[in-house]
Amino acid sequence: MTHRDGCCRRRRVALVLATIWLSGCATCASDFGWAGACPPVVAYSREFQAQAADELFMLPEGSAIAHMLSDYAVMRGQARICAGDG
Repeated sequence: MTHRDGCCRRRRVALVLATIWLSGCATCASDFGWAGACPPVVAYSREFQAQAADELFMLPEGSAIAHMLSDYAVMRGQARICAGDG
């Protein structure tokens, strides 16, 4: 290992640390308050939910759409909790 290799390694470490520190500040939501960081949760009527359930039932077993909807349900629950509606 030459002197130059050690210099480059220190620069890389410094860049990684700076990136970590700056990205930590970029995700801070305190400027807007807690509620400002929560996504809105769309309200669906019972009829619309029943239609969606019927359509979901018609999908084949193991459907990618069914899996995505399961993930969406989790995100909706998290958004409700975030907004204080859960």
